[in-house]
Amino acid sequence: MTHTASPTDAAYVAVDWGTSSFRLWLIGRDETVLAERRSGEGMTTAARTGFAAVLQSHLAAISAPEDLPVLICGMAGAKQGWVEAGYLDTPAALSAIPAAAVRVPGVAADIRILPGLAQRDSAAPDVMRGEETQLLGAAAELGNGDHLVCMPGTHSKWVRLSAGKVEGFSTFMTGELFDAIAKNTILSHAVADAGAIAPDNAAFRAAVTRMVANPALATSQMFSVRAGSLIAGLSSDDAKARLSGTLIGLEIAGALSLAAKDTPVTLIASGSLGMLYEQALAAAGLAPTVIDADTAVRHGLAAGAKALWSL
Repeated sequence: MTHTASPTDAAYVAVDWGTSSFRLWLIGRDETVLAERRSGEGMTTAARTGFAAVLQSHLAAISAPEDLPVLICGMAGAKQGWVEAGYLDTPAALSAIPAAAVRVPGVAADIRILPGLAQRDSAAPDVMRGEETQLLGAAAELGNGDHLVCMPGTHSKWVRLSAGKVEGFSTFMTGELFDAIAKNTILSHAVADAGAIAPDNAAFRAAVTRMVANPALATSQMFSVRAGSLIAGLSSDDAKARLSGTLIGLEIAGALSLAAKDTPVTLIASGSLGMLYEQALAAAGLAPTVIDADTAVRHGLAAGAKALWSL
């Protein structure tokens, strides 16, 4: 995917480089997006074809000036990525992230990769890479005070923020577990041929509500998906929604137990998954502030660029 405009007033290039996705924005001096590129050339692909080659092909496609600085977040900074950018340890101020960026050696341009965050707790070790840039981008909107931030994905992150500092966070393997259970357990028969889950699906919302109220019944509720399809006329669409609601509800229950009661909840998400989580949080009795994930990562890269290059 590409969208282009004149690059003559470009200030820097921002890149979000995930495991399976690549997103690039050419940013103007007035902070407008002059050009945009998206592809499936994530870390997995780039590790084979070459990170420098992938980046250069996209820069050439938008005629980006050769001397522009480039700021990257995400899996390009992983151990298996382009250059390992390491981690900042929690508690970590979001404002400290840009200064810890690592410069890519052996290239003429000033290309830097932002670090991830690490929670070095022997009882709950955790890492994130990419989400910290979304948090940096959302910081201005969130302001000071305490916040519990939900960032859905294959591995959802729930972050505890206080006065612009990441105090701690927890990763929930909800998306990966849903995929594994739906494909590789007895529940695969119940959800076969199901379509996409509608965010307003009643079975989904009811499952979320049940789990938030009583998370200890999670595995029992999962089996009820199978039993419901056998003896209660549960459709495949509702079976899939019920399984998803059970897992997401279990995630929400766990996350809420990690923060003080009544801590404001923020949802940083986009697309269909964002809508699903918004409905799930509503079913749990929460009214989150919603911030678009694409906008947040772009704003986070902008904050990093300003800090690094005084733009």
